[in-house]
Amino acid sequence: MQGNISTRIEKAKQAIKQADYILLGGGAGLSAAAGITYSGKRFTDHFGSFIEKYGFTDLYTSSFYPFTTQEEKWAYWAKHISLNRYETGPTKLYKDLYQMAKDKEYFVITTNVESQFEKAGFPSYKIFEVQGNYSYLQCAKGCHNKRYYNESLVKEMIQQTVDCKIPSELVPRCPVCGGEMDPNLRSNQYFVQDEKWYELDRLYKDFLQKSEGKQIVYLELGVGFNTPGIIRYPFERMTYYNEYATLLRFNKDHPEGFEENKDKTITFTEDMREVVIALMK
Repeated sequence: MQGNISTRIEKAKQAIKQADYILLGGGAGLSAAAGITYSGKRFTDHFGSFIEKYGFTDLYTSSFYPFTTQEEKWAYWAKHISLNRYETGPTKLYKDLYQMAKDKEYFVITTNVESQFEKAGFPSYKIFEVQGNYSYLQCAKGCHNKRYYNESLVKEMIQQTVDCKIPSELVPRCPVCGGEMDPNLRSNQYFVQDEKWYELDRLYKDFLQKSEGKQIVYLELGVGFNTPGIIRYPFERMTYYNEYATLLRFNKDHPEGFEENKDKTITFTEDMREVVIALMK
């Protein structure tokens, strides 16, 4: 549904007001809109030595850099994790989304990994982080299904980083197989899904079942086509099959959706922060 922004905001307000359920789907565009950007000044301000040494241009592509040593790899990853998970507090956009959803039956599914939903007030048992979380390490070969909280280790790595390297004694080793470790991010077939992951998967499916055929708003927030099968396509499908559903899509670059859902979809390409504020008035 297009039309001028005031018309779309009023229709979206009514949909939210009438909804018994809200399902929030958070993608990379949501965190970017909140200010957690992976390029530009935020990147250059914090990664000057890495830019100089490796020629990095942004935090996304640098995540795939083939470091020759574990000491170099973890110097980079400690800073990457620290900035995005531990140094960045709750952002206003995420806090506003919590205020919007908190009085409804709601759930969150997200491909974001920096804990912003939880920081903003959403309880952890209502947040399914499908792709992992910066807070944890795992065996690089996934030899066992356990994740390890990394805050104190990350801080120590940063304190002892010299010339983009950490001391060898700080390189994490898998406590089971003795092999290398990785951040708990879905980047290959070894991604660890522990008991908590499966529990949130079950709670998410319970929410879908409970809200099926009910008055619901699917709030799709900055979800592109990197992994559309997790949020974007399921939200379209559920909107199609539920006559009482409304899909609110916030997406600057990919606003287009299924033709069959055009009368049940309200799309915003404008600044997400400003639209969310307007929806709360």
